[in-house]
Amino acid sequence: MTEYGRSPGSEPWHPEDPLYGDQGWGGRQAAHGQSQYGDQQQSYPQDPYAQQHQHQQYQQQAYDQNPQQHPQHQNQQYEQQQYAAQQQDPYGQQPPAQPRYDGGWDSGQHAAVPYGAEPQDPYAQQPAGYGESHDYYGTPEAYPPPRPPGRRDAPEQQSTSAEWDPDEPREETHPFFTGADEPAGREPRDNDDDPDDDTSRSTRRDRGGNDRRGGKGKKKSRNGVACLFVSVVLVGGLGGVTYVGYTFWKKQFGAPADYAGAGTSEQVEVEIPEGSLGYDIANILRKKGVIKSSDAFVAAQNGNPKGKSLQAGVYLLNKEMSAASAIELMLDPKSQNALVIPEGTRNVTVYAKIDERLGLAKGTTAKVAKTKAESLGLPDWAEDDPDVKDPLEGFLYPAAYPVAKGSKPEAALKRMVTRANKEYGELDLEAGAAKLGLKNPWELITVASLVQVEGKYKHDFDKVARVVYNRLKPGNMETVGRLEFDSTVNYIKGQSTLDIGAVDEVRKIDDPYNTYKIIGLPSGPISNPGAEALHSAMNPTPGPWYYFVSINEDKTVFAETNEEHERNRQEYEEGKTGQ
Repeated sequence: MTEYGRSPGSEPWHPEDPLYGDQGWGGRQAAHGQSQYGDQQQSYPQDPYAQQHQHQQYQQQAYDQNPQQHPQHQNQQYEQQQYAAQQQDPYGQQPPAQPRYDGGWDSGQHAAVPYGAEPQDPYAQQPAGYGESHDYYGTPEAYPPPRPPGRRDAPEQQSTSAEWDPDEPREETHPFFTGADEPAGREPRDNDDDPDDDTSRSTRRDRGGNDRRGGKGKKKSRNGVACLFVSVVLVGGLGGVTYVGYTFWKKQFGAPADYAGAGTSEQVEVEIPEGSLGYDIANILRKKGVIKSSDAFVAAQNGNPKGKSLQAGVYLLNKEMSAASAIELMLDPKSQNALVIPEGTRNVTVYAKIDERLGLAKGTTAKVAKTKAESLGLPDWAEDDPDVKDPLEGFLYPAAYPVAKGSKPEAALKRMVTRANKEYGELDLEAGAAKLGLKNPWELITVASLVQVEGKYKHDFDKVARVVYNRLKPGNMETVGRLEFDSTVNYIKGQSTLDIGAVDEVRKIDDPYNTYKIIGLPSGPISNPGAEALHSAMNPTPGPWYYFVSINEDKTVFAETNEEHERNRQEYEEGKTGQ
């Protein structure tokens, strides 16, 4: 190799070549061995470029004598042969079209040639040794020599009008349509196309006309299922949102659901527990089928001036009533189906009421009370003295109780004892008993039971309580510590009368509840006192009275001495007989 990487004997670049290198002709730079101001070439001893120029001139003379050996002529013959072969077999394997050789080469700096010299082919046959040359582009297997960009022709476009038939189906090769992407071992679905079923293919062509892809029907089917699924989801979501919105609007701004009228002829017994409020009552009525919605009941209760006065108890109501009608009926005492225990009622009467309500044999509840008294929740300070006739006396607190049919008697008794414990606990009976000089709350309840029975009218309870405490005083010279109440004799005999007999005969009754014989309080309460009697027993009116007689509802006369008391009694008898 010599300078610039060219071998001796290579041809110089043509002066019009745009890729001429650093010695571009636009600058008119003189080539090696050429004068800058003339066209005559100067020879230098041992100049390789001069020898190269002489060899090119000799080779050009040989081409002039035999033009068919010129490389450009051979290149044209090769292209004509390729074109003829394409016309004979348009679908045959053809080598890619190559740009026509133009004798140029972009390899940096090149040797200059004299002005006016004929451009030579640098890839023409050059001597392999001393005088022998070969044409490397004359064989059919060789690619045509490269050509400069300015002289390159666009490759001939092959006409496809005769090759492509729009009616001829073409085989689809994409893995999605050929099934190559399906997981191994998957069982074919019922609607999968059999790749070997020609009938299926022809049927699709007949049906689709322009369906030239074997997987197009499957793709459409998948797209259709996806669209259907999305549509169902959207419709379902829209329906859900609409329902929720309507429900919210109806709840916030719409009228609550409600029945109309006074209900059907079917009645139901409803128990309202103690401490129930508006929505508590409404939920119980709704579950029993009395009202349609809780909101309607609460709205009606708030709209009724007496709606807040609904109390616990058992009510006999109709089914499917309007909320307003249900409230009106519950405010009417006639609708209450509760077991009402009046103030001052004895236990024997309460037991009989429970038997009657539950449809039990007479004496059933009394036996339960006697055998299960300790398990019904009595307080620790309750006396277990064997002289006590009934340990539950005074603890069946007077009130209205829900005793529904089918329930057990002990359940009703326990509910009454629980209510008594609640009421007594709020009054702090222990502190009240100590303040009054009593031993325990049991004695305080006994005093209250006496006040409840002896005092006919509540406005006299405070003075009656004072009479009790005055007679219990140790220095009492009027009764000598005896209470001498007719109510205790009636309790012993199980009766209620004003004529208990002669005093001498009554004193002979040997019983711990006979206050005509014993000194002090009876062994236990003789009734179930109410709240007023308890309050009076704990807060008696101060006074010196030992006696009292009730003339009528508006007049009760109290006396300090027995003489005064006898005069009052005489007036009472005369007024009663009209004398």
